[in-house]
Amino acid sequence: MKLKEIIEFLEGKIPESLALDGDEVGFKRHYDLKQDISKIRIYMDFLPEDDNQYVNTLIIAHHPPLFVPKTPTYTIHSNWDVIDGGANDALAKTLNLEVIDCFDTSTNIGRVCKSNKKFGELKKSVLDNFSNARIVNRLDDETVVNNVGIISGFGLKNPEYVSLAKDKDLDILISGDLTQQTAILAKSLDITLIDLNHHESEVPGLYALKDILEELNIDIEIIDKKPIEQLR
Repeated sequence: MKLKEIIEFLEGKIPESLALDGDEVGFKRHYDLKQDISKIRIYMDFLPEDDNQYVNTLIIAHHPPLFVPKTPTYTIHSNWDVIDGGANDALAKTLNLEVIDCFDTSTNIGRVCKSNKKFGELKKSVLDNFSNARIVNRLDDETVVNNVGIISGFGLKNPEYVSLAKDKDLDILISGDLTQQTAILAKSLDITLIDLNHHESEVPGLYALKDILEELNIDIEIIDKKPIEQLR
């Protein structure tokens, strides 16, 4: 399959025009669109150490690479976060939560979900999928959780999002990138935060993206390289 055909398919499914202002999506350089592509590899973060191992391969990266790859590398970032069926909806599906609205309606970042589960049930769902999750303001296991905010990736490093979750009367905000500042803010506002970590909270989105690409009937694989290792 020609690279041009794949990119036209991707642009039809996940338009670059949906990306937030200033976000790097698409290609970082010009590649030969007439070249044949026999494999697609999906990365969260494509690194220089991976760049020389591929032939006739398209790399799809979720985060914009911090270098200019030789291998054709196409970034799908905030356009994948905001689109219906994208990274945020994939996270909601993984946690068995029903999406009822966008979290940040000015950007379509994040989702508001209906729960009606007891906190113990929600906690089990989280831990079944994200074993290293952290929490601020743990609720009693019998407490009924009605409204949950989710943001794949970076949501818990943004104090404005923690405040917005409180303003929206959410019981819990689930995301990644918890900081000391936002933890203290959550304690002050009496709202519960669950930190899945940035990478893990976006992994469900990689699998949802793979499902879309299966229509191309081409060899596709997710390369899930975690950027941070546990010290043992």
